[in-house]
Amino acid sequence: MLHRLVQPYQDLDRLIASIPPSIGLLALRLALALPFWRSGLTKWDGWFSLSSGARYLFVQEFKLHIFGQALAYPFPLTAAFLAGIGELVLPVLLILGLGTRFAALGILLMTLVIQLTIPDGLINFHLPWAAMALGLMAFGGGRLSLDALAGGLRRRQAPAHQTMG
Repeated sequence: MLHRLVQPYQDLDRLIASIPPSIGLLALRLALALPFWRSGLTKWDGWFSLSSGARYLFVQEFKLHIFGQALAYPFPLTAAFLAGIGELVLPVLLILGLGTRFAALGILLMTLVIQLTIPDGLINFHLPWAAMALGLMAFGGGRLSLDALAGGLRRRQAPAHQTMG
């Protein structure tokens, strides 16, 4: 009797478990990349020209909240420039699945700085971003990534036997 009640649950569990992990990892890469990409687009008025909004925010508004103090960003325009570059380059790498673990590490570090800048965003934004980045750092980009393609090419180019040297 109990078996008949549990069987549909087990069948559904097996069906869900049959979803390839690479699809979940691709979804993680996209979900993490998009908010950073969109934010990065707002920081530029052209090639390597920071927008006036980005300049204003980093110079006037953004503060690092450390040990109960609100401290001005050191070198705010350099910070804005680096944030703008990171928010465009790292999402592209994530979407392509190229250097996924390193791109996720970069996003995690940016998230930590963002958390210090905007402490109220922990639950809604920063914690999920950090969790996604940690997942990608742990599992990589999956089979639907350039990392996997490059790994496959490297394995095919490796000699059939290696000599000790």
